[in-house]
Amino acid sequence: MGAGGGVTLVSDPTTEVVDLAATSLRELNSRLHALTGADGEPQRIVVANPRGRHNIAVGLDVPVEVVVDGHAGYYCAGMNKLADVRIVGNCGPGVAENMMSGSVVVEGNASQSAGATGRGGLLVIRSNAAGRCGISLKGTDVVVQGSIGPMGAFLAQTGRMVVCGDAGDGLGDSIYEARLYVRGSVAGLGADCVEKEMGEQHLAEVRELLERAGVSGVDAADFRRYGSARRLYNFDIDHAGEY
Repeated sequence: MGAGGGVTLVSDPTTEVVDLAATSLRELNSRLHALTGADGEPQRIVVANPRGRHNIAVGLDVPVEVVVDGHAGYYCAGMNKLADVRIVGNCGPGVAENMMSGSVVVEGNASQSAGATGRGGLLVIRSNAAGRCGISLKGTDVVVQGSIGPMGAFLAQTGRMVVCGDAGDGLGDSIYEARLYVRGSVAGLGADCVEKEMGEQHLAEVRELLERAGVSGVDAADFRRYGSARRLYNFDIDHAGEY
């Protein structure tokens, strides 16, 4: 077992273990950046003893599986492209920030600004996310199995967010065309965010996202949909108090 207790370290030619108790973070990231996806290279990298280090597995652009076996600090899997990253623990602010594609799965809780400015791919948080989850979202799909804090999807432009628990105050503040689905209660909606009708296409969308995220036992019919009222796209003196 690694320090996080979630991964069995099996010795095989497709898996490489990097122990941050003995290897520097710079060496780890250099190793990851040197991967090309060619035959003979490891298909799976296990990061043992992360111990809350910042900037683990950032800027990846190769289809490799990375398992962070324990808690991670700031910006884990930031700018991810093509890789599938799993954090077997909690993570600090900015996980999967500006990700382009691939997937990032957090088995525990995520701190603030999870998935910030994400442009593609899938971010899954198995427990809760703090404030500003999905801030300035630009295309990433975010599935949170627990609840999110205040200002979720603030300034979200496009992309989709599914929250199986509750959402804090200011949900969707100044939202553009992102689509939000919340199963639990919403403490309050932000400027220009309103509840919208849940049609058959939206139910299908929630089901598809839950399936992709590996979430079972949750009924899409329990969710409510939120999005932009489209009043703040252009300045209007009649709505000056809402800006």
